[in-house]
Amino acid sequence: MAQKRSLVLLSSGLDSTVNLFEAAAQSQVVLALTFDYGQRAASREREQAAKLASRLGVPHKVVDLPWFKDFTRTALVDRSASIPVKDKVSIDDFKASTETAKAVWVPNRNGILLNIAAGFAEGLGADWVIPGFNAEEAVTFPDNTGEYLNALTESFRFSTSNRLEAVCFTTKLNKTEIVKRGVELNVPFGLIWPCYFDGPAPCGECESCQRFRRATSAANVQTLFAYGDKK
Repeated sequence: MAQKRSLVLLSSGLDSTVNLFEAAAQSQVVLALTFDYGQRAASREREQAAKLASRLGVPHKVVDLPWFKDFTRTALVDRSASIPVKDKVSIDDFKASTETAKAVWVPNRNGILLNIAAGFAEGLGADWVIPGFNAEEAVTFPDNTGEYLNALTESFRFSTSNRLEAVCFTTKLNKTEIVKRGVELNVPFGLIWPCYFDGPAPCGECESCQRFRRATSAANVQTLFAYGDKK
């Protein structure tokens, strides 16, 4: 059977990075695609994603989507809004996580990004388009679920001539399990950008950082960077 060809959505976060390395192990990655929709961490995500793709010899492209600011006031884009940090985040409390998710929700973000990625994937003759989902955040983000992944594949049956598949290797894994798989794949954890902010180091206090810190600690993984914790 011919080797599958894949396109990976690469934000340089934990989930997308592990999926990139898994995709490289199981397919020919024709492109790693990074989106800049005006999010606060965009500059760091672009920088780290380029390094990760280069590490594997994978072509990398950044797609700029400046018009996201026209329809969302999410704290990820609007710097006048506050991203929950520190004691305003409780990653094991469903009610609290639901509230913090509202602050960083971007209307139809994954729907938009994955459909743009599908266009690139079809044009490049890829079989798979691969986002970074996980079971932990799927509890509060419905566009991280296996059900959404299946719905995308069904949609692509109609919108792509090659019946592109939406594939994700981490959908059923929590963050600690994803870190452990990353260790097996020799992922360079020091190149990952897990933060909602664009500082010189990950803040260590936003929800994304807190989940990453807990997972790497539980898996006994050194990240090789110091967190820029707010005081």
